[in-house]
Amino acid sequence: MKELKSEQNTASGIMSVYKQSTGSIVQLFDCNFRHVEIDGEQGIEQNICQYCTGSNGSHHCRELHINAIQEAGRNGRPNIYRCELGLLFWACPIFSDGKFSGALRGSGFLDDKLGIFNFTGRCNTLCNGTVPPEQFTRRVLAFPFGKAGKILSLAEILLLCAESLSTGSESYHESLRLRSDQQASLSAQIEKLKTQGADLPGYPLEKERQLIAVLRRGNKTEADKLLDEVLASLILSNTAPDTETSQSSDRKSAATSPSNFRHIQLRALELAVLFTRTGANFGSNTAIENNVRNIRQIQDAKTVEELAFILHSMVDRISLQIVSFQGIPHASAMRKAENFIRENLTRKISLREIAGIAGLSAPYFSTIFKEEMGENLSRYINRLRVEKASRMLLETNLSLSEIAGECCFEDQSWFSKIFKSFTGISPGKYRSHGRNMTACI
Repeated sequence: MKELKSEQNTASGIMSVYKQSTGSIVQLFDCNFRHVEIDGEQGIEQNICQYCTGSNGSHHCRELHINAIQEAGRNGRPNIYRCELGLLFWACPIFSDGKFSGALRGSGFLDDKLGIFNFTGRCNTLCNGTVPPEQFTRRVLAFPFGKAGKILSLAEILLLCAESLSTGSESYHESLRLRSDQQASLSAQIEKLKTQGADLPGYPLEKERQLIAVLRRGNKTEADKLLDEVLASLILSNTAPDTETSQSSDRKSAATSPSNFRHIQLRALELAVLFTRTGANFGSNTAIENNVRNIRQIQDAKTVEELAFILHSMVDRISLQIVSFQGIPHASAMRKAENFIRENLTRKISLREIAGIAGLSAPYFSTIFKEEMGENLSRYINRLRVEKASRMLLETNLSLSEIAGECCFEDQSWFSKIFKSFTGISPGKYRSHGRNMTACI
């Protein structure tokens, strides 16, 4: 009880400062959306709402406030909304150790978009006769009109108050906001693809290649955009409707069916592995542990939204690693060498040729390459060629000897030896297992 009283005292102090600074009415709600009375306050319900028919019968207004608080709790940001009377409210969530524990709700302004004559008509309509309509109208119009910019500022200030009352992770509000923004971006991309025509896209391999390329350059903004495009195509291609009626349904919900979700989850795992390889050159024990944890999180995920959040988190972290890497000695030379190698994987390239592109002598280049890239040049080139070959094994019907030639291995035997050293299995088994897995989805 002492702890609860202490929390209420803290909330009371913060609410008092907020009221005095903004002129707003602010109230505290618990985790069950019940109003917590502090210091005998007279909130807006006692002054206005009890005379309004909108708050009677079917508990319409209570549901309005509960839904608004729940929405704020899901997104970790203020939720601004308006009641039938035209009063503006803004709800900001409070969390305790990552769990929703209540909310602050601000009010005290009228929506200036509705106009005074509309307000008078609304007051006359919504007054339940407890007080004369004229008196009810005067009570309501005693509130000032609030412009959108001002209400937004008041809501953001109240959010700071709610964050100060939260306990546990200091970044929990920000994490929820980030996830909400990512979901909105992904939903927008899905809608964009749906409007482009009836034909659903297959898996966008070219987009995936572009994603890996921009991620290697540390371009977070473009990588986030391309990741959403890849995920949107993947979701749509795995939720194809069977009837015209189902075409209007939420495809993201359809993606939660076990078989569809499993396919999306496997693709997400493939992307995660590609991401870890992208950032391998900048790795540390901590980075490796983060990558392993992310892959486990993908395996344990239950929704598409979780998968998207994990992959975006990986993009953020790897982009930061790569940007940091760009500040180390010889970064420009290494980047030139890396681009040249990728553009010439299908032919033999020598150490001297690569070093010349980097503008360094061959012996010196060989030394710093291993120091700064984490592996020697020959292994680095073979790793890229094995990555290219693994894709060709699953995506083409070329023979093993043809793929060996396309990836610049001396012969099929050498190709199989190098491939197995990186993957642990032969090219033939890799192709067979990969196609069997796809057939079972």
